[in-house]
Amino acid sequence: MELVKNKIYRCQIVDYTADGTGVAKLDGRAVFVPRTAVGDQCDVRITKVTKSVAFGRLEEMIAPSKHRVSPACPVADKCGGCCYQHITYEEELRAKEKKVRDALTRIGGQDGEKLSGITGAPSTEHYRNKAQYPVGRDAEGRVVTGFYRPRSHDIVPVERCSIQSETADRIAGVVRAWMEENGVPPYDYAAKRGAVRHIYVRVGEKSGESQLTLIAATRKMPALDDLVRLLREAEPSLTGILLNHNQRDDNVILGNKTETLWGEPMLEDRLCGNSFLLSPEAFYQVNHAQAERLYACALDFAALSGEETVVDLYCGAGTITLALAKRAGRVIGVEIVPEAVENAKQNARRNGVENAQFICADAGQAAQMLAADGVRPDVLVVDPPRKGLDEAARDAVLKMQPPRIVYVSCDPATLARDIKEFAGAGYRLETARAFDLFPRTSHTECCVLLQRLDSKKK
Repeated sequence: MELVKNKIYRCQIVDYTADGTGVAKLDGRAVFVPRTAVGDQCDVRITKVTKSVAFGRLEEMIAPSKHRVSPACPVADKCGGCCYQHITYEEELRAKEKKVRDALTRIGGQDGEKLSGITGAPSTEHYRNKAQYPVGRDAEGRVVTGFYRPRSHDIVPVERCSIQSETADRIAGVVRAWMEENGVPPYDYAAKRGAVRHIYVRVGEKSGESQLTLIAATRKMPALDDLVRLLREAEPSLTGILLNHNQRDDNVILGNKTETLWGEPMLEDRLCGNSFLLSPEAFYQVNHAQAERLYACALDFAALSGEETVVDLYCGAGTITLALAKRAGRVIGVEIVPEAVENAKQNARRNGVENAQFICADAGQAAQMLAADGVRPDVLVVDPPRKGLDEAARDAVLKMQPPRIVYVSCDPATLARDIKEFAGAGYRLETARAFDLFPRTSHTECCVLLQRLDSKKK
């Protein structure tokens, strides 16, 4: 069938893409339709046709899927943050588990049965402990915060987000009011002028503390004393108010210089029985309850007896490293962000951990340094960014030849790609587990265990 742009076709949604878009099949051709659910029978208007696939827009619902629910968010169909607000959480978990299994089999060439399932979140609302709101103006010129529409710099105004912390929403509201009152302009990416780029709020799930980092595009900011006063009056949980300077032209959120306007420069929280101080730059999982489950799985896969040497690449503020240190003989954490490394060292001291050391370096460089120094880890833990391991990091890891690799990943596709590389170099995928740290979005975390084939230690 030759699909015609702008023509309406009746179809049924049969699957989801990795980013949560519904998939229909018309005469064998895949048609991608956002905001649909498996089982929907609907009329779809074709918006784009390529040689192999087509894209469409939901025009009319004929018979809704049994998995459909009313979105908890009023702007779910506009905002680029959530893609699964319109289906049940059970269906979302099914889609995410299938996404991971498909990646392992189709990209990684692995047995999909090695995936032992997915651990769902205890709550799908207000679970995020980190919020980064872009700031702009609406059509009437009022200051707004919210989230970008997909593939744009257009801000969808959101005052109450169903997945962000309610504390973060309140703090953003105070900053908006202060900007209006004092004529502080939001940054305009097109015109490359303005003052406030983002409002960045972190909340300590266990400590109850919160921290605001205001990200500015200018060297000077007016009425900062008023901002501090208003925030302290409105939000007692605040322990620090920071100003970050970012005059770059790209989409990077944090600049290189941060000053403390009031309070403490770092936020405190507790995770896996350890206390952590966190700078704005330090990586910290956004879903506290699920992070503890994910890290418990990583420890289980590591199978430590108390004598092993463990290397933890991409260690951030030391959250996994310190948990590993309780069960290992020696742990070495590696992180490229200097502020995070200082956090990790402080966190080791404040928790009385003496068998952990930290190196500030790129993962690939550090792995090469350790290999050159004769460090042969019994277990290597990696928790890379979404792009996965680069070639240098993979090569360095293979030079160290650890008997076991515990790989924590936020992207099943790059995880599967790296598993395939390790499989070709003498490692076997033993087991995998998925964890939903990001309910209502398309993102999924995984933890896998890779065993070297010639390793005698099991």
